[in-house]
Amino acid sequence: MAAIRIFDNSGSSIESLDVAVAVTKKDTSPKTFALAIRALLQNWRQGTVGCKSRGEVSYANKKPWKQKGTGRARAGSARSPLWRGGGITFGPQARTRTLSVNAGQRLLVFNNLLFTAIERDSIYCFDLPQGEKASTKNAVQMLKKLGLTDKNVVLFVPFGDEVTFLSFCNIPNVRILSFDEPNAYDLSRAPHWVFLKKDIDLFKEMIARWN
Repeated sequence: MAAIRIFDNSGSSIESLDVAVAVTKKDTSPKTFALAIRALLQNWRQGTVGCKSRGEVSYANKKPWKQKGTGRARAGSARSPLWRGGGITFGPQARTRTLSVNAGQRLLVFNNLLFTAIERDSIYCFDLPQGEKASTKNAVQMLKKLGLTDKNVVLFVPFGDEVTFLSFCNIPNVRILSFDEPNAYDLSRAPHWVFLKKDIDLFKEMIARWN
């Protein structure tokens, strides 16, 4: 069983939370981690970059001047890539490429990330009082008391929790994720995981799917 410490407003550990999940590390290779992260980064690309070829630029197809007698080099079209405003040769075109990772590999990566976080004791549960208005000041003070102001942090929040989201969204080192959208890229970049005491059940449900 895994134990996670719960901290109060002063930054002191007030109790320990036993997560009702048997967290056991499963063997995986660095290649699996690399594939999972590469697939995410590739699939997040919009693929909207593009340029026009000589057949797409808006110039008339008329020959600029006659072939002979002008003393200038022969030219057949103003759309030529050699001309200013002409088409682009072998330029990038709009396209999307997708990579897939099967569910077993994805869960294996999450399992190892969770095991590493518990092993490092880098999962924090805040007992942060919730008001009607967001307060970035209180959020920064809480991170400062735990020594997380200069460290990469992932904050798990339930979807629709605007008060918590607005309190932490302007803090540069905090990446906010919903409990239903964890991903290997953000979790691997931020070794410190944070969630609020009121969301304990959601956190348990999330990590229970990784084992």
